[in-house]
Amino acid sequence: MLSIFRNRRRATLRRLPVPEAWRGIVARRVPAVAGLSEADRAELFGHIHVLLTEKRFAGCGGLEMTDEVRITIAAQAALLLLHRNTSYFRGLHSILVYPGSYVAPVSEEQDDGTVIEGPEAREGESWHEGSLVLSWADVVEGAADPHDGYNLVLHEFAHQLDAETGDENGTPRLESRSQYQSWRRIMTREYESLCAAVEAGRETILDPYGAESPAEFFAVATEAFFERPRNLRMRHPELYDQLRRYYRQDPDRGA
Repeated sequence: MLSIFRNRRRATLRRLPVPEAWRGIVARRVPAVAGLSEADRAELFGHIHVLLTEKRFAGCGGLEMTDEVRITIAAQAALLLLHRNTSYFRGLHSILVYPGSYVAPVSEEQDDGTVIEGPEAREGESWHEGSLVLSWADVVEGAADPHDGYNLVLHEFAHQLDAETGDENGTPRLESRSQYQSWRRIMTREYESLCAAVEAGRETILDPYGAESPAEFFAVATEAFFERPRNLRMRHPELYDQLRRYYRQDPDRGA
């Protein structure tokens, strides 16, 4: 009964009119949206309505939370939801936004078993349950050029999709057993290929950070899929096809 009510509420939110101020913010801050079809833009604004209603946006480190910040982030996150049945990043409740990079405590185990602890500057991070943290300066930079392969919001919200299975391991929730089999075979091969390229110092269109783990590989592959689709399709056609099937979009063809 609860899910029926929630779905009805979301459907109502998606039908709400779009304030002109929102359109102005998206046109100014998220140029990638201009390349969408009229139907996709309408769907995207519907998703923005839901995200702004269901998620708490909070400014940290002196950042004032405004519609400019909320809508710029929500519009990019909504790109990941087009054409799909979605739970709207089910485990996510709060988006915390700092003015720029912030310092977080880290604990890292070395190969010899020793543990190094200390502060680390970060631009963003995604937690399995509850919150996602972003640097506003990096949000703006990532959105400004929709073809540079770097987008902090797409990266961190891809982690949220990955975590919907309960384990952030580079495999989001898929639709069938055969799709899981195909995904694991191709993504494992592509991840190992990136690791080998990074180890050898070879240039790659995928961010080398993707070699850190399968979860990071999925996140950087998502960035490349939306921002450098032609290059990704040409260099990694099977990887592109897996992401095309998952996101139900074909950004290389504008569909």
